Amino acid sequence: MRGLGKTRRTSSKGFTRRLLTAGVCAAAFAAAITVPAQAHEPSGHGPSGGKPSHGKPHGKPPGQPRWELKDSGTDARFRGLSAVSRNTAWLAGSAGTVLRTTDGGASWRNVSPPGAAELEFRDVEAFDSRRAVVLAIGEGEASRVLRTEDGGATWTESFRNTDAKAFYDCMTFFDRRHGLAMSDPVDGRFRILSTSDGGRSWKVLPAAGMPAAQQGEAGFAASGQCLVGSGPRDVWLATGGAPRARVLHSADRGLTWTATDTPVPAGDPARGVFALAFRDRTHGIAVGGDYRADQASPEAAAVSGDGGRTWAPATTPPPAYRSGVAWLPHSRTSALAVGPTGTDLTTDSGRTWRTLDTGSYDTVDCTSDLACWASGEKGRVARLAR
Repeated sequence: MRGLGKTRRTSSKGFTRRLLTAGVCAAAFAAAITVPAQAHEPSGHGPSGGKPSHGKPHGKPPGQPRWELKDSGTDARFRGLSAVSRNTAWLAGSAGTVLRTTDGGASWRNVSPPGAAELEFRDVEAFDSRRAVVLAIGEGEASRVLRTEDGGATWTESFRNTDAKAFYDCMTFFDRRHGLAMSDPVDGRFRILSTSDGGRSWKVLPAAGMPAAQQGEAGFAASGQCLVGSGPRDVWLATGGAPRARVLHSADRGLTWTATDTPVPAGDPARGVFALAFRDRTHGIAVGGDYRADQASPEAAAVSGDGGRTWAPATTPPPAYRSGVAWLPHSRTSALAVGPTGTDLTTDSGRTWRTLDTGSYDTVDCTSDLACWASGEKGRVARLAR
């Protein structure tokens, strides 16, 4: 989405050795996070928000789930986040900034691509501690894809947009080889970019299988979650800015799509679905609203139990605009949604939400080894502690 402008994939992040105990650990994780929690920190959201103090959170009894802030050492805004494990995570943000941790956020290595200070990174997809792909957004040549295979020591530009009408927002990977990126509509249809070699090369897919876009319809480059996949072939695309907020679904890696209206309010360039999360090819959550701080966001969440063919509004939605969402590890019913005014939890697959925290975050991601990370403005990054 021009102006404003992962869950994501179901890939090989899970490891067989962990799966033997995943069920027991996941149950304990879900039980811990559903303990009633009080807000522990002012949100600090918006242009006037102060830089958060990176230390032990205050105001919440020990043992209750909370975001534990990590010192990123920068003021960049991190709308791109890829959590590989409890120890390893990648951040991508403003001023061409890319950070990586391999010690659970105790320290962060600045691995920003050389000469990228003018780029706005809004999405990152990491396969492990060494291999990652980042997406820069913007009109024309500002939209680019870069890839590293050595932990960010060196980067290769694998795609640069040369169409002045295109504006790329998000990307997702099905596995370590196959992935997609999406652009706002070009000549009346969303444009899809595809890779089959881990992001080393990309090609534009034919537009014939893409439904026509509505007037003013686009994606929001707010959290790297406007394009998400689940399993080897299914992918969903979230839209806004038009009379109706829609979710588009493809079951063949982006070749053909169907579009469905959602109950999330739209009708304005600042409103729509900002983020999606699918825990499998059937069960999905959509969050969004109106990103302007002075505007209310009623009915800012919806749920689907049929792969996105139909959507129902949350009966108790988050209290404000939310830009990111992620299912809790190995959970069938619990998920987190984040935004500039707080973090909300659902334990009934997105039907009802309650606020856990009032800190400002743009995006959230959880891993197979029972860790959840969040990131946002002014260098904010945190890992969920119990």
